Amino acid sequence: MLPSMTARRIAVVVKGYPRLSETFIAQEILALEQRGLELEIWSLRHPTERAVHPMHKAIKARVAYLPEYLYEEPLRVLRGAVWSLSQKGFGPTIRAFWRDLKRDFTANRVRRLGQAFVMAREMPEDVRHLHVHYLHTPASVVRYAALLTGRGWTFSAHAKDIWTTPDWEKREKMAEALWGVTCTAQGAGNLRSLSQPERVSLVYHGLDLSRFPAPPESRPVRDGSDPLDPVRIVSVGRAVAKKGFGDLIQALAALPQDLHWRFAHVGGGELLNSLKKQAQEAGIADKVAFLGSKAQPDIIALLREADLFVLPSKEAKSGDRDGLPNVIMEAASQGLAIVATDFAGIPEFIRNDVEGQLVPPGDWEALSNALNLLARDPERRKVFGAAAFSRLRREFSMEGGIDELEARLRAVTANPKREPERV
Repeated sequence: MLPSMTARRIAVVVKGYPRLSETFIAQEILALEQRGLELEIWSLRHPTERAVHPMHKAIKARVAYLPEYLYEEPLRVLRGAVWSLSQKGFGPTIRAFWRDLKRDFTANRVRRLGQAFVMAREMPEDVRHLHVHYLHTPASVVRYAALLTGRGWTFSAHAKDIWTTPDWEKREKMAEALWGVTCTAQGAGNLRSLSQPERVSLVYHGLDLSRFPAPPESRPVRDGSDPLDPVRIVSVGRAVAKKGFGDLIQALAALPQDLHWRFAHVGGGELLNSLKKQAQEAGIADKVAFLGSKAQPDIIALLREADLFVLPSKEAKSGDRDGLPNVIMEAASQGLAIVATDFAGIPEFIRNDVEGQLVPPGDWEALSNALNLLARDPERRKVFGAAAFSRLRREFSMEGGIDELEARLRAVTANPKREPERV
């Protein structure tokens, strides 16, 4: 279908929906929807988790799922391909695809083209604009679909997509997109170096504080001296290399014997079993609980009961790294003392010895020392927690970022004749 020249609806394209680990995307969709933007969601993958956040239940947008693997829905893909053959944009699309495939000869490239055929054919006529989260594979689908249909598109880049996508690919996609945003100064610097700088804006996700209770008025004064009331340490994040949880297990195992503590981890992930084995071999399995994936209300309850939040992010061997993890801000929303690494977007929010304690990435000994000192010092934890909450409320609330996104998206849908540049 060709887009209507008077339509104002926007398709938000994501890799998977809903996802417990991507609260920042759900938060953004819900906020834009509540401000009156007409949205629908297109997902490259079906959900893999049973639980959802309350935000997901509040989102009203229609959700469409593309074939995750082309062989699973061959007739749907074939109909998309046949329809695409008759479109004016077919030639430019195939030329762009062929340039991509020559530099990255993988099945993944073919899959993205097939998904784009389906999306282009099935996209409702009243959807004028495409906005995609992540500049790697989801943006490939959106780029091809936009070329096929003549729609404009924009992007939100985050973390893995910035640091693991080749420069040539980022450069070409940004040349075709109308504009893009990203959520850390470090990421913005990388993308601006490959594009016209004014086309990439720094827009923090921030946190919608209306969805969170006020921090607890007080916390128990635990200092690790009482074996019956140990210091409670918590972390939230997928068990993947860039989160550094292997370093954290080493750090916990090295804590002094006279310090009494318990640690809880929330999240799924491919390394979960190896982390459990590591804790067992380190002799601390009886002090460590791996709770699996949890919905946001359960996570908030855990943060309110904890004494310390820790996230030891680092660069994975693949080059993958965090942006500014939302869980850091969620911990701050509950006035919780934070220990993290001086890495990626984290120091843009947590300043060392001001809102929390930062240690070098990959340095488990420094991490262990920081945990030991803060576990024994409830007054210092209180100061850090209050400072982090104050900075969150003052400089990292959601409203500023949503204001900018709303204005930008209204501008592109109000000017349907504007077309992206072609590479």
